[in-house]
Amino acid sequence: MKLKEIRAEKGLSFRELAELSGVPQRTIEDIEYLNKDTTKVCNIVALCKALNVSMDEMCADLFE
Repeated sequence: MKLKEIRAEKGLSFRELAELSGVPQRTIEDIEYLNKDTTKVCNIVALCKALNVSMDEMCADLFE
């Protein structure tokens, strides 16, 4: 998942993204640091909306 790269491009901290998306900061950290491929779809959707990216863009590297 490209969350780390996209978050960095947008210049957002974990806390800021958590506030924008409603996804707990700890969950965002786990996704980035542990590269969790078992993330709940509802969290991915919320993160995509907050970052203004498509699910295809967010998850592109999962299908390579």
